[in-house]
Amino acid sequence: MRSIRIAAAQTPEFRENIDAALDYAIKVVALAEADDVALLLFPEGFLQGYLIDEPSARRVALDLASAEFAQILDRLPKSGPALVMGLIEIEAGRLFNTAVVVDRGVFLGRYRKAHLLRGEQAFEAGKESPLFAIGGLRFGINICYDTNFPEAAAKVAALGAPVILCLSNNMMPRVRAEAFKELHNAVRGERCRETGLWLISSDVTGERDGRVAWGPTAVLNPEGQVVAQLPLEQAGLLVFDFPYDT
Repeated sequence: MRSIRIAAAQTPEFRENIDAALDYAIKVVALAEADDVALLLFPEGFLQGYLIDEPSARRVALDLASAEFAQILDRLPKSGPALVMGLIEIEAGRLFNTAVVVDRGVFLGRYRKAHLLRGEQAFEAGKESPLFAIGGLRFGINICYDTNFPEAAAKVAALGAPVILCLSNNMMPRVRAEAFKELHNAVRGERCRETGLWLISSDVTGERDGRVAWGPTAVLNPEGQVVAQLPLEQAGLLVFDFPYDT
């Protein structure tokens, strides 16, 4: 049995400020690299913000084949952990809620959110569930609401990956946030028990316009138990030595 050090960032929310998000990410990457982290997870929509109205999303969306995205890759560190980061993507005029996988400034691939909330109609649903590998560890990706659907986790399990990386953004009106505060890990735990997979989540934290996000950023084992978690309401970096078979 080997292990690989994975980290998940619980971050402030950045909205329509890619430069500030990148500056923050670079600092987090440096902390992770100093701790020998091999794989680092950021929240859903981290780069531009979780913008679900179409005009705002379209204004900041990135074409992954564009010079603008190439410039972003160039700003990311060329050493340290591989990154999984949420962003708003555009391709041929279509918008997607996407997670990109980047290793030392090199774009490796993407996952597009497959299950969309009613409020996410600006986006198109992703159709593929790709498998990624870093340092011998295979992993799949879910984005937030995906984890409410057993088939999303089942696709990752069918690929032979031992872990789901879950990018989330649970900035909600306070009453709704209170109602869901204990449910995020409970729902994710169901997916772990169904599939025998681990799950590692990354979320935002903070308050804005009557909305609040507490997290959680956590590690769940195949029994659905929380084995590591950052304190709610605090930005930070959760570091975990993940055991896996080659």
